[in-house]
Amino acid sequence: MTATQRTGATDLPYTPEVAQAAALTYERLRHVIPAIEWPVHAPLIVAINELKRRRNAIILAHNYQTPEIFHGVADLSGDSLALARQAVETDAEVIVLCGVHFMAETAKLLNPEKTILIPDLEAGCSLAASITAEDVRLLRERYPSVPVVTYVNTSAAVKAESDICCTSANAVEVVESLGSERVIFLPDEFLARHIASQTEVDVIIWKGHCEVHERFTSDDLSGYRQQFSDIQILAHPECPPDVLAEADFVGSTSAMIGHVEKNRPQRVVLITECSMSDNVAVEFPEIEFIRPCNLCPHMKRITLPKILRSLQTLEHQVEIDLQVAEPARRALERMLAVG
Repeated sequence: MTATQRTGATDLPYTPEVAQAAALTYERLRHVIPAIEWPVHAPLIVAINELKRRRNAIILAHNYQTPEIFHGVADLSGDSLALARQAVETDAEVIVLCGVHFMAETAKLLNPEKTILIPDLEAGCSLAASITAEDVRLLRERYPSVPVVTYVNTSAAVKAESDICCTSANAVEVVESLGSERVIFLPDEFLARHIASQTEVDVIIWKGHCEVHERFTSDDLSGYRQQFSDIQILAHPECPPDVLAEADFVGSTSAMIGHVEKNRPQRVVLITECSMSDNVAVEFPEIEFIRPCNLCPHMKRITLPKILRSLQTLEHQVEIDLQVAEPARRALERMLAVG
């Protein structure tokens, strides 16, 4: 098998027909994708969009995907909570999840009869890898009767050991919905500490971290303020506490977008994965986005050639053992019922 066959790349020329078919897309993306790169992306975008129509397929893309994916081929996009909800609502027979593996598992849990594809099986997550189902069982033994709230950034096996899931967008609401004086929150330490600061519930914390967000420091943020006196700093709650204390706003990726849309700052920096700024900048070309580049190597495993290959071959299909799927699905459905 050649490298071209492995990635799904084919010798797709940049013809006048391709240029015309992709013109409107590039008009939106021209200030985030250099013109020299577009002849590489455009043939793949056109081929993917044609093939997904023939397959009755849709593409779900997380906010951390690159702009040519997020704005070029995605039908639905957003943060983990938005993707979970959208996966339930689609009528498509095939869902291609452009994100990391736990997101594809979540789509499969909520759509067991549909074909769920992930373009690269090795698109993992450091946070999801920080805890196992056995860890959760041991925590239950140590803290009997204490409910377990699990962040969606976890494997299906971990979700199956949990009472309810949450995302960064609804974590406080989920914790308080249980009516318990104490909860176990897994696995992100910094998100858990942020939640604990927002509620009277006693939060038992696991020390898992996101390898992207944990690298930010308060010195980074101070540097932005010294360089740009009018900058607004928006930080994701997976960042360390000193970073959150220095930020002007703390929220999920969807909350960050909402804040930018409502307040329209002249200059802003999003303290999260670097592609997020590119994707939001497409919608707000009048705002200057200062771009830190802490990149997620797992998200970047998803590329246009791999998406095309996935649609061509229907690989890689996500399957979950029924004994794991049923309790994991209940935890997700309880989350969605909270709102």
